Amino acid sequence: MEILLIGLNYKTAPVEIREKFTFNDDSTPRALHLLSQTKSVLECIIVGTCNRTEIYVVCDQLHTGRFYTRNFLAEWFGVEKESLFDYFYIKENEEAVDHLFNVTCGLDSMVMGETQIIGQIRNSFLLAQQHETTGTIFNTLFKQAVTLAKRAHTETNVSQNAVSISYAAIELGKKIFGSFADKHVLILGAGKMSLLTAKHLHANGVAHVTVANRTLERARVLADQFNGVACTMEELPQKLLKADIVISSTGADGFILSKDQLKPIMKQRPHKPLFMIDIAVPRDLDPGIHDLENVFLYDIDDLEGIVESNLAERSKEAERITVMIEEEKEEFINWKQTLGVVPLIAALRDKAFSIHGEAMRKIENKLPHLSEKELHIIRKHSRGIISQLLHDPIVQLKELTVQKKGDEVLDIFSTIFALDEMLERKKQEALWEKQKKEALARENVTVISTREQRY
Repeated sequence: MEILLIGLNYKTAPVEIREKFTFNDDSTPRALHLLSQTKSVLECIIVGTCNRTEIYVVCDQLHTGRFYTRNFLAEWFGVEKESLFDYFYIKENEEAVDHLFNVTCGLDSMVMGETQIIGQIRNSFLLAQQHETTGTIFNTLFKQAVTLAKRAHTETNVSQNAVSISYAAIELGKKIFGSFADKHVLILGAGKMSLLTAKHLHANGVAHVTVANRTLERARVLADQFNGVACTMEELPQKLLKADIVISSTGADGFILSKDQLKPIMKQRPHKPLFMIDIAVPRDLDPGIHDLENVFLYDIDDLEGIVESNLAERSKEAERITVMIEEEKEEFINWKQTLGVVPLIAALRDKAFSIHGEAMRKIENKLPHLSEKELHIIRKHSRGIISQLLHDPIVQLKELTVQKKGDEVLDIFSTIFALDEMLERKKQEALWEKQKKEALARENVTVISTREQRY
């Protein structure tokens, strides 16, 4: 059983390409069903986020798995199979496991250390489980990935330091005020950066939000999302009297607030500090404002310094997680390699006791005078001899397969004991059982459909 990953992400494809290869919530179950029915595919999970689409597959052979999974993608999205090569990456076995662990731990995210991906991976796994497209391999691998990610975020500080400009602004404000619960926040501008900042403020307990913008309607749209108040820029002097925090991100060409404009306002609010963050380029707030008493002004360069420092801290924590990933990956690979031992051991024992059964039939034919008790004694002791003979090779096989070139050991072992025919027979039996189960499932669907039409 081989592990295969085919996917694309924000590193390999721009957003206009990523959005073309998206599985929505309604279509994913059907896609999982079709993929699981695809030739060579034994298990499958589809992971879809705004920054990535990845298909994880357990297949019987890598070359057929690659071929048929790419065919599925091309047919599902209605594109030429060759066009997938430009944006999609393929990872196999150990490399695929390593990638999954890095993704789940947030080390492959656009924002390093983010935790949202843990829930997204977990939900993708649970959906596949619900639709019965996972088995022994993925049930173990994805549970291990989620558990590892939770432990990584608990035991390190990889997600603790702000690494976005808008969030860094909030973290800076918390250092000055401690809590935002009773603070009045004035947001200048109603663009994307203002929205992100407002979301962070809301998540940190801010209850009083005022949005000022040149267009009052746009200010209202943003303010309404956070139960805030909208105003025009002409009302700015009045709103500044009550504000504790000012965050400015407009598209103005020059300063929208000068030192001279703010100075008389600050005199009307003595002993009340004003925290101001200018995240606009070009700047909205006159740098001279910094000289006013009780005013704390920071611009985007100050915040970028914080972000760079925090990214460095996250990178240090990421190194610790990388060590954890290596340990978990080795544990999983060792476990997976031992799975290859199970059918070999079963085939060896079946072959050995099949030979034993044939030998016992010959003994019964050639020595018909033996009693049932005597035959039972011969049968029991001869089986014991076989079990003793098999014991050491089986123990050695288990130990050798977890070392390097474990797959080669399995091949050599199979060749020495001529187990290929027995293994093929067992594989066919498993295939027949799977086909019977699928046929039964199709019959059940037909019966349900007939009932629905009847009623």
